Amino acid sequence: MPRAKLRTPELRDRVLHAAVTMLAEEGVVGFTARKVATAASTSVPAVYELFGDKAGLVREVYFEGFRHLGRALAATGRTDDPRADLTGLLAAFRIFVREHPVLADVMFSRPFADFDPGPAELRATASVRTLITGHVQRCVDAGQLAGDPTDIAHVLLALAQGLAAQETAGWLGRSAATRDRRWSLAVRAAFAGLGPA
Repeated sequence: MPRAKLRTPELRDRVLHAAVTMLAEEGVVGFTARKVATAASTSVPAVYELFGDKAGLVREVYFEGFRHLGRALAATGRTDDPRADLTGLLAAFRIFVREHPVLADVMFSRPFADFDPGPAELRATASVRTLITGHVQRCVDAGQLAGDPTDIAHVLLALAQGLAAQETAGWLGRSAATRDRRWSLAVRAAFAGLGPA
């Protein structure tokens, strides 16, 4: 009698953890279902049974990235200063990308040809967008920013993504002081441009 297959939630978590770790250590080029299966001490058929195919595994890595980012952003908390809180949120985004550049690449740059997030994936990442928009709304309500909170949130997230990509690629400056100065300059300029007339 064949042995029963054990596709447990624990195995699923182990495979997902192995996939995220492999991306961090080997990048997109070295990422294969076979290597992930070996790292998770399971088989390629088990990986495919759990995730469907490689694209399904990448899809779960994408979701895991947004869960991780959401936790990092939520941990920044709230004070009586909405602008300082929003600045802290952007700083937390920067730290996340610096610490997890390949994961951020999967989330924001689409490095895998066989995975292109559709409407369902974008809906699933809404908690991060909602959190950012909520911080922007507080700034609008306090008169610190002016305009549509959703539009402002998109602009600030695009700015943060661009700056983080430049920093990760080594183009934002050679020293930490230079990178910090340029990051702060861009955020201050954005807030000034988005402030009330």
